[in-house]
Amino acid sequence: MNRKIKTGLASFGMSGKVFHAPLLTTHGGFELKTIVERSKSEASKYYPHTIIKKSFDELLSDNEIELVIVNTPDHTHYQFTEQALEAGKHVIVEKPFTQSVEESLKLISLAKRKNLLLSVFQNRRWDGDFLTVQKIIAEKQLGRLVEFEAHFDRFRNYIQPNTWKEDASTGTGTLYNLGSHLIDQALLLFGMPTSVFADIRMLRTDTKVDDFFELILYYDLLRVSLKASYLVKEPGPRYIINGTQGTFLKYGIDPQEDALKAGILPKSPGYGIEKSEYWGILNIENNHQNCKGPVETLPGNYPAFYNNIYEALVNGKNLAVKPEEALNVIKIINAAWNSCRNKKIEEMKDY
Repeated sequence: MNRKIKTGLASFGMSGKVFHAPLLTTHGGFELKTIVERSKSEASKYYPHTIIKKSFDELLSDNEIELVIVNTPDHTHYQFTEQALEAGKHVIVEKPFTQSVEESLKLISLAKRKNLLLSVFQNRRWDGDFLTVQKIIAEKQLGRLVEFEAHFDRFRNYIQPNTWKEDASTGTGTLYNLGSHLIDQALLLFGMPTSVFADIRMLRTDTKVDDFFELILYYDLLRVSLKASYLVKEPGPRYIINGTQGTFLKYGIDPQEDALKAGILPKSPGYGIEKSEYWGILNIENNHQNCKGPVETLPGNYPAFYNNIYEALVNGKNLAVKPEEALNVIKIINAAWNSCRNKKIEEMKDY
């Protein structure tokens, strides 16, 4: 790769340390030139050749920076993305894109007006289990799908201190956080539903933000259920997919996040490979014969996101994650909240 895209990272919290910095620095087509650390001084230990700035404005003032990663708290996404676009930078935003449909529309319009790239880091499109689910569905191995259920469960029965993720005033919560992943996957598979019903709750003692949701997305011949909870000690299946020919059942979660946390980089042997004990089970009827067995999980591939960003910037390729797709996720979240408050099914034509 002859061209290096000089890149700035807006923060060095969990997503910057675990996802963005390792993926950028192992790509070859990006130069992570600047990292913003407002209070700590950790980034220089990991990336000694990177410039450390104390403010987002300082990052934007560098004319060499082409691409900015806005991986700051959810409620700052709109402001920082708008600032970066106005400064003439291409932008990748952490999920969720913004906190309202109106904000998303404004950013999409601004990026188009400035002729700048704008994308959202929906990395779990490249989870190995989801890639496997895509393949099974595309090959119609289950026949006509009738029910799709996906989970993103955790066990965290305490309130984390000193974090915006537990502060209701920031407009955060599990639906925006984990829900953004599940909704994006469902929309990628099936498109926009006709309507949405949601049950969103606060289950942990003293919590101030939602920590449980169940969404039902309605399609003409398909029911999609998306569910997440912070109080699941014994995980159930991550995916349950039923069709006219049988069922696919998948436990476990993609190993890439844990690998990156442990310092295992994408170019390391075995990166993204799931242990066989977590492979899904396909149980189908074919020509009146029952066929049941494991399905090897496809390798996870988070680097594919930045491969696409590079190709889009350098060679004009289409974006894998378009901002309009991220806008649709926010539309579903808005509809889900209205459904929960009103205790009724929300028609998506109203959004």
